Amino acid sequence: MDDHRVAPSDPAGSPDHVTVGGAEAEEIRRFWGRLGLPGLVDVHTHFMPERVLHKVWEYFDGLGPMTGGLEWPITYRKEEAERADILREFGVRAFTAMVYPHKPGMARWLNGWAVDFARRTPDCLHTATLYPEPGVEAYVREAVEAGARVFKAHVQVGAYDPADELLQPAWGLLAEAGIPVVIHCGSGPAPGKHTGPGPVARVLARHPRLRLVVAHMGMPEYEEFFGLAERYGEVRLDTTMAFTDFSESFMPFPRRALPRLAGLGDRVLLGSDFPNIPYPYVDQLHALERLDLGDDWLRAVCHDNAAGLFGL
Repeated sequence: MDDHRVAPSDPAGSPDHVTVGGAEAEEIRRFWGRLGLPGLVDVHTHFMPERVLHKVWEYFDGLGPMTGGLEWPITYRKEEAERADILREFGVRAFTAMVYPHKPGMARWLNGWAVDFARRTPDCLHTATLYPEPGVEAYVREAVEAGARVFKAHVQVGAYDPADELLQPAWGLLAEAGIPVVIHCGSGPAPGKHTGPGPVARVLARHPRLRLVVAHMGMPEYEEFFGLAERYGEVRLDTTMAFTDFSESFMPFPRRALPRLAGLGDRVLLGSDFPNIPYPYVDQLHALERLDLGDDWLRAVCHDNAAGLFGL
């Protein structure tokens, strides 16, 4: 174990500490405690206005086309405060509020909500979003000046081309500010008009220093997005839903790419999609462990990479 690591005060959890997550919280705390970590950093969790989140849940319940027609029960269908407490019981030191618009005129409003959420939720990394529309550069600048530390872009749900000319000033601003953007741009669980590596490659050709974090490891175009990360030093990937039994059943990760995944170990970040996952949170951690890439890789992915990126 590296000498600089901070030992958690109670890695296994205890009845006094585990009041919301129960046995699962104890199991998760044992996971990061064994690694000698002070907890987890999850860069892909969803907090948004309650009526918006409930609409998202209704979409999953209705097996909407963007779910790939898959049964998708929401495991952590709780009220906002309880969801945040669950993450804390799991030992998640920092998390995000991945908000995203599906139409024009929505992003600025979501950003306003996210400012308030970040103020009342100090362990949330202040999150903002954007959409290709007139005025996007202005409200992105406003969000940055308000303290946004990470942005969310959802190419599949927004049904837009990330290389749209309207977005170019905003991408340039975020590249200059060094603010990461978690972007759902892979074609899973169902393809969109502008998903896949091509549009993202066009963005990076113009903004090579843009800190894109490719959500879901870019599934199912894993290897193509690995290629972008290998070419551009500021491109990262998050683990959201990747490698789990659920995702492996319909978009399996190619085992031949494991050496490349190991080589990108300093640029892979833990993501979960909490609360909108159809299985327990701990499944994501077990899936990473089963890759058998070693404890150093797990420590980096589950905490150190994101802690370094966000200066935690």
